[in-house]
Amino acid sequence: MTTDYLVIGSGVAGLTFAVKMAEKFPKRNVVIVTKANEDESNTKYAQGGVAIVSNKEEDSFKKHIKDTLIAGDGLCNEEVVAMVVKEGPDRLEELLLWGANFDVNDAGKFDLGKEGGHSEYRIIHHKDITGYEIERALLHKAHQLENISILPHHFAIDLVTNHHIAYLNSEELRCYGAYVFDQKSGTIFTIKANSTLLASGGIGCVYGHTTNPVIATGDGIAMAYRAKARIQDMEFVQFHPTALYEAKGESSFLISEAVRGFGAYLRNKKGKRFMPDYDERAELASRDIVSQSIDSELKKSGESHVYLDCTHLDMDAFIDHFPNIYKKCLEHHIDIKSDWIPVVPASHYLCGGIKVNKKGKTTIDNLYACGECSRTGLHGANRLASNSLLEALVYAHNIYKHLVKKDHVAFELDIPDWNDEGTTIPEEHILIQHNLKQLQAIMRDYVGIVRSNKRLKRAIKRLDLIYEEVEDLYKESKITTSLCELRNMINVAHLIIRQSLDRTENKGGYYNIDNLK
Repeated sequence: MTTDYLVIGSGVAGLTFAVKMAEKFPKRNVVIVTKANEDESNTKYAQGGVAIVSNKEEDSFKKHIKDTLIAGDGLCNEEVVAMVVKEGPDRLEELLLWGANFDVNDAGKFDLGKEGGHSEYRIIHHKDITGYEIERALLHKAHQLENISILPHHFAIDLVTNHHIAYLNSEELRCYGAYVFDQKSGTIFTIKANSTLLASGGIGCVYGHTTNPVIATGDGIAMAYRAKARIQDMEFVQFHPTALYEAKGESSFLISEAVRGFGAYLRNKKGKRFMPDYDERAELASRDIVSQSIDSELKKSGESHVYLDCTHLDMDAFIDHFPNIYKKCLEHHIDIKSDWIPVVPASHYLCGGIKVNKKGKTTIDNLYACGECSRTGLHGANRLASNSLLEALVYAHNIYKHLVKKDHVAFELDIPDWNDEGTTIPEEHILIQHNLKQLQAIMRDYVGIVRSNKRLKRAIKRLDLIYEEVEDLYKESKITTSLCELRNMINVAHLIIRQSLDRTENKGGYYNIDNLK
């Protein structure tokens, strides 16, 4: 298959780019490859909203920039922060034109929320399912454009670069598309593309306990890494302080930061409100502080979770603002009018990823990255709440602007077919599951919120054993999605651990006890 633009991922980043390109060039084709249903992405689960300065009387770009820089703990690219913040209102305008709905107050103005790290009310939201609403609007728009093809249940295995094409100069790193696995038919085919965009989301499942959906296995970052793109800041994994605690673990339901913005208190098992002991901002401190504080409380008490107390809040207003959270708690037999919500930090967002410039270009020609899989310099050492959807919207637009100006010349080259001669259908599904559980346990136990060099080195030793076993399995097996995902997660885990060991000072979301000595 040949296309003008190949997009890997169907969240806000990929869909925004696809819609813009397809509208601008009706005779050019955009193919979107997504490994689950077309609407399944991290975007869909983003509860809080989009951080945008819309009330210029009480808020300002300057304040939003300052809040972002404080959260990023000195590692943000200040030019990037200013650019993203200032473009926010224009990108919001587009979402409104495409049919996204956001909550308004009785005066007809945006009903703005406030989250940890923000000095003003500036979170534009749709109830507590903002990402779901944006995804709905973008998909609706994409389906109206005949030159966009969406391929659900298609898994991108690897990027095609000059390394795959024997007669090309191997010094020049350039991307020509991807090898794609049709999960329903079991066939693997090549999509040749003038430009490829990785918009493949996050890495949460590497940790097991995560607020991310099961698809968040770091596929785009791992593909880019194997293709020799530059990957940066992988040590900065953001843990959301308040995921609903479930004894069995696995993907956890997110109790939005906006609930603390609404006035909820964090308490330990004895009922003590502990956050004021750690930070003067208390529950509204940035996520890294709140997560580390909870981690400290749990280590002191030996308990498995703390509690979020909403019982003192205006319940009618709470239920109106957070209907989805209220309903989910009831499903777990928690009535927030009288019960505290058991919560625990869970892997939530990756601040690093595939290094890109302001145009969204990676270090490989014709390859772009956008959204959570990219490292733009916006977040630094710790993402400010609700800046992620904003970043995806702005960078999708920047890549679009860049490609509009770029010469559009189709590649005349033959890409070799995927070769799986000599492989067999694996009967080792149990082996994949066993190694996955081991990987997730290693990451939780050794590479969590608080790290040490000793634990990180132990993690590498254990990870190397899993890596060798899985690589052997990969070479001799027919492709399956679960095997490819596991391989990708091992690559991502390796990057997180190695880049953690390279960091010698604690910043933002990265905390290593050996850096205090």
